[in-house]
Amino acid sequence: MKPNRLNRMAVLVISTMSLAGMSIPANAQQQPQEEQKQLHKQPQQQEPSQKQSEQDQKRQQQQQRARQQAQEEQRQQQKQSQEQERLQRQSEQDQKRQQQQQQERARQQAQEEQRKQQKQSQQQERSQRQSEQRDERREREAEQQDRRISRQQQQQLIHQQQEEVKQYRRYLEQQESRAREQAEELRRQNRLAQYRYQEEYLEHLRQQQRRLRDERFDYDRDPYFYAAPIYRYRRGGRYYEINRYGANVLRQALHAGYAQGFRAGEADRRDRWRAAYRDSYAYRDASYGYRGYYISRSEYNYYFREGFRRGYEDGYDSRYRYGRYANDNYFMSDDILSQILNFESIR
Repeated sequence: MKPNRLNRMAVLVISTMSLAGMSIPANAQQQPQEEQKQLHKQPQQQEPSQKQSEQDQKRQQQQQRARQQAQEEQRQQQKQSQEQERLQRQSEQDQKRQQQQQQERARQQAQEEQRKQQKQSQQQERSQRQSEQRDERREREAEQQDRRISRQQQQQLIHQQQEEVKQYRRYLEQQESRAREQAEELRRQNRLAQYRYQEEYLEHLRQQQRRLRDERFDYDRDPYFYAAPIYRYRRGGRYYEINRYGANVLRQALHAGYAQGFRAGEADRRDRWRAAYRDSYAYRDASYGYRGYYISRSEYNYYFREGFRRGYEDGYDSRYRYGRYANDNYFMSDDILSQILNFESIR
């Protein structure tokens, strides 16, 4: 009985398996097709997404490179700007340093010029003091040696002097019109510096004229008219004798001539005019500083012109060959003055 049960169960199992085997092929055949479709469909869906991702990645890379490039350009611009600022600061510092150096050189040069001028002024003052001391010594010696001329000689000298003063007064009265003509000529020639100099010269002549008109001269008490000659000098092939008062006037004529000549020459140089001292009104007049006493006007004119010619050359050439500058005035050097006068003591 048991074997039969076992046989029936085996048949039942085989039947069931047969039924099951009949349904497997249908399901198995459908499932691979679906999977194949899904597998085929999945790459098609993934391909646009991958392309989009690659494009986004490229775009991001481009944007990043653009940002990096912009940042690099900004850094370069900042670097260039900083370099330009540095160069500008360096240039400003160099300019400032050059200006400071120039100012320092100018200051040193000015100090050097000032020292030279002080030294020159001191030398001139020392020379002038020595000259004044020599003059004072000569005057003291002359005072000790002074002797009186005779009364007749004194009266004759006074009479000559009075006539000389009258002639000089008439001469000064006639000079105004001549000076005006000369001034007009200078204006036409546009010689402004020379014109201004001549106007100053004429004003001084007017002052001389007023002093001469108002002066009351005491001939009897003036030592010139009783002091005997102590020097002799040579001019124009002749010898002349003179006392120390007349000698001082000749020295003054040379100094005045040199000073006026220097100013006239300097004026022509400023006007860019040719050197021509003889054309100057001051040279033709030659009476600047003349008081009308002690010596004749012709004598004063001669020595004034000797000084004027030398002063004109120095002024025109801007140098001091024949004279010096001291106390805001020009003076002929003592050596040149002595050579021109060449006084010889007669005592």
